[in-house]
Amino acid sequence: MSIRCDSHVHVVGAVERYPQVVNRTYLAGVASLDDLERLAAARNISRFVIVQPSFYGTDNSLLLETLDRLGDRGRGVAVVDQTVSSDVLADFHRRGVRGLRINLYTPLGAKAPLDVRFKASEAQARAPNWHVEVIAPLAMIAENVAMLAAAEVPVVIDHYGLYAGFTPAQSEGRALLDLLRMPHVWIKLSAPYRSSKDALATRPDLGWLAAILSTAADRCVWGSDWPHTPVHAAHAGGAVISPYRTLNYDNIVDDFVASVGSAELSERIMSDNPARLYEFTGS
Repeated sequence: MSIRCDSHVHVVGAVERYPQVVNRTYLAGVASLDDLERLAAARNISRFVIVQPSFYGTDNSLLLETLDRLGDRGRGVAVVDQTVSSDVLADFHRRGVRGLRINLYTPLGAKAPLDVRFKASEAQARAPNWHVEVIAPLAMIAENVAMLAAAEVPVVIDHYGLYAGFTPAQSEGRALLDLLRMPHVWIKLSAPYRSSKDALATRPDLGWLAAILSTAADRCVWGSDWPHTPVHAAHAGGAVISPYRTLNYDNIVDDFVASVGSAELSERIMSDNPARLYEFTGS
């Protein structure tokens, strides 16, 4: 059996050891690798892509420590600034980082426009052959399609492209699908609740899922978005722990597989595709 990968998770440590940025909009509670592995094991998932959350800013310490623990079962997507040295990036690569993240979605997301941020990250990602992961609302992605289509590094679009409020047939939807036809562009099938009126939704819009799969099935990867950060409206200030969404990991996996409707295709999305994108080795 192929090794399944959860391609979008966050790990959070005790704030006393891993401080969160001072301008955070909520205090994130502990979400440990041990808990994640225990939950994922029930669905035969043992590979993980650790994504730097916004509340850690450019301090990737916990991400790197987690990758050290996972070894070849782990890969990372980091956040850096423009002062980071090539030696630091080389160390990140050795420890499992394979991408840089640009966040223009959360309250702590970057204030600079996507094109400015992307060009800077693209330059940093080119030498190690990393990808640039973009979390941004669909309208913003659509406005920057030409730039993303011309990228010289792989591009990964977060969370179904955050399609809330749009259909695949609208101009913004068509723009995303056109972008996904490009051989260097990937998309994460993760966190359907971020595009739903239901903050606990575990199934994507079936029209969107079908459109994406018919366009780029070989460049889709699945992620749980564990531990399911709270909706923006629930952020209660930097001194208050806002509870994570109460979602069942098994249900997230099962509902995704059921939505795809093909065991063979869902296994490709959960196993084969992430092995190619993140350079996992072994079967």
